Amino acid sequence: MRFEDVQAEVAAFRDDRDWRQFHNPKDLAISVSLEASELLETFQWSGTDLECKDKEASIGEELADVMIYCLLLADRLGMDPVQLMHDKIQKNARKYPVDKARGSSKKYTEL
Repeated sequence: MRFEDVQAEVAAFRDDRDWRQFHNPKDLAISVSLEASELLETFQWSGTDLECKDKEASIGEELADVMIYCLLLADRLGMDPVQLMHDKIQKNARKYPVDKARGSSKKYTEL
């Protein structure tokens, strides 16, 4: 499935239910944060199991919720999510040049 198809499917789901009226930037940003917290919760108390293979279904559902709310927020703000991601990757590439950042977990201010 193409990205544009998913965007259209998310918008159609919202519009079929007449929920756009409730989707202001503040509430959508809150929803992104809440869903991200639910995603994080799937890893809580996992001990040494850093992958949580037995929770992949829950992880996938929560990750989908985060991404859906991000798409809805970008749509509400009239922003192109693909362009936003591209621009951010380019900015990060300047902050984290390969020759300095490769294999390092340091923040760009420490490189």
